[in-house]
Amino acid sequence: MPVPADGPWLDDAAGRLIRPYTVSGGRTRPTTALDLLTLVISTGSVPPAHFGPEHTQAVGLCQGPISVAEVAAHLKLPVTVSKILLSDLLDCGAITARPPDSFDNPTDRFLLEAVLDGLRRQL
Repeated sequence: MPVPADGPWLDDAAGRLIRPYTVSGGRTRPTTALDLLTLVISTGSVPPAHFGPEHTQAVGLCQGPISVAEVAAHLKLPVTVSKILLSDLLDCGAITARPPDSFDNPTDRFLLEAVLDGLRRQL
């Protein structure tokens, strides 16, 4: 069976070959509360060797500030699983997190249009 460009963990017909709960070690909750808009960035520390390839990918994505939602999208994992991976990395000091800036009006039309525009560019 040919391996797609995304690597050996994905198959065109079957989808993801490794189940999300396996990636998170069967855990269902992160140790740190993370919002979708929380910004994470690498500290330069190397994560422990026992972490999986998804942890390594996440650290690679965090070279510059990136939101939890963006990390989940790039990893092609559910947000909850991504939060667990990121909380592991926070716990070992490989990344730091900054809570999102609070908005005075989260239903601000300008903000919602900017988010929609960004999502459209991703498709």
